[in-house]
Amino acid sequence: MNFPLPKHMLDALILSALEEDVGSGDVTTAAVLSGEENGYARVVAKSELVVAGIDIFRQVFFAVDDRIAIAVCQQDSQQARKGQVVAEITGSLAGILIAERVALNFFQRMCGIATATRQYVEAVAGTKAKILDTRKTAPGLRILDKYAVRIGGGANHRFGLSNAVLIKDNHIEAAGGIGTAVARVRQRASHTLKIEVEVKNFQELNEAIQAGVDIIMLDNMSVPDMREAVLHVNGRIPLEASGNVTLATVRQIAETGVDFISVGALTHSVKAADLSLLVMNRE
Repeated sequence: MNFPLPKHMLDALILSALEEDVGSGDVTTAAVLSGEENGYARVVAKSELVVAGIDIFRQVFFAVDDRIAIAVCQQDSQQARKGQVVAEITGSLAGILIAERVALNFFQRMCGIATATRQYVEAVAGTKAKILDTRKTAPGLRILDKYAVRIGGGANHRFGLSNAVLIKDNHIEAAGGIGTAVARVRQRASHTLKIEVEVKNFQELNEAIQAGVDIIMLDNMSVPDMREAVLHVNGRIPLEASGNVTLATVRQIAETGVDFISVGALTHSVKAADLSLLVMNRE
């Protein structure tokens, strides 16, 4: 299975979700069906979307009943039109109904993230800015959320606290200043880790430049201030814009000349994609 998560971890994630939803059994399906019925279902896009997570969607059904067959009509990163069939499912009708909600919960969230990311990427087309995600992900689902961002054409910021140094306002306050915080990192952290510093004004920007950091995050700066910061840095250090980025503002931000734009809304406020699983006669 082509998926960026070790199979044992993916299996554990799926089984945990099924245990949460199914518990000791699906009492409705058990009462309505004998358990011997076979069925056919289609997953239909009810709005235009970017497909992401088709493998985990499929794997949920296999976890419930490995005899269920999934015909994938749209692969990850493909654009599905409204009304288009994304997948077809054949097999135990009880198994299909039991797996339906968990499979859709994963799939709809991931498609929603990929779709939103694609919109941001298209909004900054023609500029040098890259769209990044953040750590503002659903607990336990970060690797899925960040995978969906990549499928949508964005790039991943650090996966977790161990991947890179990001000195934020609370670190600066605790250390007593940017220079002190950076010096301590250089003394105590691995030399292989890049150092990024968050700044909110030009005084802090100059302190970060003087400290020789690898990346500077412009936190909640106005568009004119970001433009001035880009001119001031003059390509010496990559700049990342962050804070309250929306589809309405992202193009203006990109046109300031920043290198990266991090968008927490891609994952913390994602709207699930509109998909339906419909059981039907195959004729």
